[in-house]
Parts: sequence; structure tokens; C-alpha cells
Amino acid sequence: MKRVDTIARVRRAFHIQGWSMKKIARDLHVSRNTVRKILRSGETDFTYERERQPMPRIGPWQAQLEPFLSANAGKARAERLTLIRIFEDLRAAWI
Repeated sequence: MKRVDTIARVRRAFHIQGWSMKKIARDLHVSRNTVRKILRSGETDFTYERERQPMPRIGPWQAQLEPFLSANAGKARAERLTLIRIFEDLRAAWI
């Protein structure tokens, strides 16, 4: 997502300072395609929204993971389970 400040810097560099697209891309750390898109359009903010949010990889185990995490959050810092220990308990419960 390119914000208004980045878009303004690209346009200022091209129109006022006279930089080439390649120099703008190199100096501002954006791709040349992005620079081209910014210069050709009148947009002030570019956003990308997914049509469908994919299910996270942890989805099948999420119901079993919630009790582990809520119980772990209530414990004292020294008594909390590590990530590896939670993984092992979750794997043991799955088998």
C-alpha cells in the first residue's frame, strides 16, 4: 500500500526535480512499475483488498489452541508454557 506521502514524493521528483523513473525507483525504494502507475493515474492512495481471506494454517487446531493460550496467559511469567511446549501438547492432543 502506497501512502500519500510516497505518492507525493514520486510526483515531485518526476515533475519538479526532473528525475527519471529509474532514478525515482532506486532512490525511493519502490518498483518502476509502481512509479509508472503513480505517474499515470490521479490516485492519491493505493490500497489492495483481498476478495477472499484465506483460512490460516492454524485453522483446524484453533479451537484446541484457544484453551492453551487462555490458561497460559493467566499464569505467572515463570510458569508459562513455551511455544515448543504448547506445540507438543497440541500435537499430543491431536494424535
